[in-house]
Amino acid sequence: MPLFAVVWHYTSDTELRDRVRPEHRSYVFDLATRGLVLTAGPFGDGSGGLLIYHVADEVELAKVISDDPYSRNGAIERYDAWQWEPVIGTLANSRQ
Repeated sequence: MPLFAVVWHYTSDTELRDRVRPEHRSYVFDLATRGLVLTAGPFGDGSGGLLIYHVADEVELAKVISDDPYSRNGAIERYDAWQWEPVIGTLANSRQ
């Protein structure tokens, strides 16, 4: 299965993000437990976050993202996604 690097761009509504964050993190933790998210976390400036998904294709990626509580509740303004092939480091080593 390919990897996808996804950058989320949060809405400016910090109260909404704070309210939905526990449900969002629980959802992402479950995806990580199932091997569908390899790593995830917010940017230090609060503008968004980076997630590395391990899913079958762009269709599954879109479904997993749309099911996320942040997406369902409007905390994500938009996201950018790229299929990604790590060649150096921990994630590259784990795929060999």
